[in-house]
Amino acid sequence: MVVRGLGSHVPGEPLRSRPGSVAAVTEPHSTMGDCIAELERCYPPSWAESWDAVGLAVGDPDMPVRHVLFAVDPTVDVVREAVDRGAQLLVVHHPLFLRGVHAVAQTSPGGRVVATAIRGGVAVFSAHTNADVACPGVSDALAQALGLRGVGPLTDPPSARPGNGGLGRIGNLAEAEPLGAFCTRVASALPATVGGVRTTGHPDTPVRRIAVCGGAGGELVEAAARAGADVLVTADGRHHHVLDAVSAYDVAVVDVAHWASEWPWLHTAASRLRAALVGQGRTVNTTVSTLVTDPWRWHTASSWSGEPAVPNTAGNTVRST
Repeated sequence: MVVRGLGSHVPGEPLRSRPGSVAAVTEPHSTMGDCIAELERCYPPSWAESWDAVGLAVGDPDMPVRHVLFAVDPTVDVVREAVDRGAQLLVVHHPLFLRGVHAVAQTSPGGRVVATAIRGGVAVFSAHTNADVACPGVSDALAQALGLRGVGPLTDPPSARPGNGGLGRIGNLAEAEPLGAFCTRVASALPATVGGVRTTGHPDTPVRRIAVCGGAGGELVEAAARAGADVLVTADGRHHHVLDAVSAYDVAVVDVAHWASEWPWLHTAASRLRAALVGQGRTVNTTVSTLVTDPWRWHTASSWSGEPAVPNTAGNTVRST
């Protein structure tokens, strides 16, 4: 079988779905450029941080698009899923390259992603920090998944940027509940990961006002405290950062997997793209990937007896006294 590269569709030939495509294509079809234009209206590239690298990383803007796959990470397995599903466009949250590269040889992870995408006819587009601050964006989707009400910006959004809510969101539960029950709520609302959900607070503490930040948002503990939050739900809690935060502020930090905290946004992004294209009389099929790209794969519960084992000068393990 001949696999064509990106942009190799021959005008006049029918667009055939690959095995795994979720639905038949509706006409008129969209182009990559159509999809990118709508995604960039939702998530303007100018909103991205200066260090970020958003937008089209692989692909031809003129290529017809029938099916779009949404995922958090642009890994080789995710690109293969896009190929298997018959997708022409892969929209991801995390960029393929955040630093300058001088080669895309298949000896590197990024090079393997590029090669797999080109061979499979899949373009790769990312919306990262511009989707973090968009309203609705990554944190709005997380707040919705947790059932928060009256959700608004956690930090002061830029007044000159309508639709930009800044980092983080804050809202309320319908009723107060113990922190332990809230952690169970979080675990039930997000995809399962090895790390699960952990918190700095006591499980019996009642909580109601909840701040959230999809991805790594530990720096928002102070903002959460100023907004009267009982809890900040975020990811990638670092030891010293969290230790200092809980010592300084009466806010429980609920820590989840980075990937899981951002996954709910994929449904929002897919819905916004479909709605925008329908407004132009165009359609695409969309699928949200459920492939777990959180890197942690195994967890063993601690069973420490209370006396740490330390090696002596001879290299033997002894118990401290």
